[in-house]
Amino acid sequence: MQSVLHAAAMIPASIPSPSWSGFDIPLPWGSLRIHAYALCILAGIIAGLWLTSVRWARRGAPEGSVWDIAIWAIPFGIIGGRLYHVFSSPDAYFGPGFDGTGDLSLIPQIQRGGLGIWGAVVLGAVGAWIGCRRAGVKLSAFMDAAAPGLLLAQAIGRWGNYFNQELFGGPTTLPWGLQIDPNNPNFPPGMPTETLFHPTFLYESLWNLAGVLILLALDRKFSFRRGRLFCVYAMYYTLGRVWIEAMRIDDAEQITLFGLTTRLNVWTSIIVFAGALLAFILLGLRKRSEPDTPFLPGRAPAETQPVETVPAEEKSAETKPDADAVDAGRATVPADAATIRHSDAAVSDSESRANLRNNQSGPVRASEDAERDSTGGTAPANGAPAAGVSGRQGTGTAPEAEGTK
Repeated sequence: MQSVLHAAAMIPASIPSPSWSGFDIPLPWGSLRIHAYALCILAGIIAGLWLTSVRWARRGAPEGSVWDIAIWAIPFGIIGGRLYHVFSSPDAYFGPGFDGTGDLSLIPQIQRGGLGIWGAVVLGAVGAWIGCRRAGVKLSAFMDAAAPGLLLAQAIGRWGNYFNQELFGGPTTLPWGLQIDPNNPNFPPGMPTETLFHPTFLYESLWNLAGVLILLALDRKFSFRRGRLFCVYAMYYTLGRVWIEAMRIDDAEQITLFGLTTRLNVWTSIIVFAGALLAFILLGLRKRSEPDTPFLPGRAPAETQPVETVPAEEKSAETKPDADAVDAGRATVPADAATIRHSDAAVSDSESRANLRNNQSGPVRASEDAERDSTGGTAPANGAPAAGVSGRQGTGTAPEAEGTK
């Protein structure tokens, strides 16, 4: 017991600052720096795509389409996230008050950190829409499938802030306080070197992981569709982002609304939460006008293109005997028009012969001549069927209506 207590006492009552932030790959002309921040973002993307692909396949979407959409959504999302960060924290890039003293060359240096989630979501959705149109699937269906995966990607990607020692909260004395290297440019000037800070990256990571489980449970129970699960994602994330963002002490654009001045991301989260709640309600009131399918209309694999039908006039013209051929005395008549099996067993042979004599014409005599030739010049006896014909009457015209039923 004493050894356990001793080991617990040796555990530092804080989160140490990272001693590693990446590695270098030697190249003939120098070296390539691989930042831990980029690795965390990449790991988050992979995990999010994995979860999304599993959910997307369960909805009957085309195999591999999630990757076709991702190649559009991911680059758009990274660009959108960077642009949002630049304009929400402009001092380093444009100078205080946009006085031109900033460094514009820092804008494409994403490895230094700085991706705004809302810019990533908005522009990433544009890329996803392009990919969905090309794959023949609905954007709303894909967003619902991707919502838990997006939270999972954010939960992992937030650890990049830890390795960059950035975006931490105010001072704290809690045992999980975060140490920041005093020599790091992000260390607040004027504070004691032993100061601990709120690990807001950890708060958001845990919040997002819990959100993944909540979204999966809600979707299993209620089967939200038409973008409603994505609305739940937006409401959940912004609800946590408001209080986490309010704890941060890094430089950010301050906005005053309704007499309250706070960070731009706080106001953005509030507005997004209200918009997502309204959209969730309105989508729930709308009745479904089409079946629940991830495919765009006309793009489902079970649907086939309409078969070209032959007009009735052309079909009858194809089956109708050629009048010129009949006049020329041809004996060949389409089987459906020339031979009719009598279904009424009560019709006598005499009645059949009577009908035959009443309906005989020139073409029928020609047919009889042909039959004599084929039987050696001998006509069949009365009531006996012609050679090679069993139970059928060969006539030039169809029998009277009462002859068949």
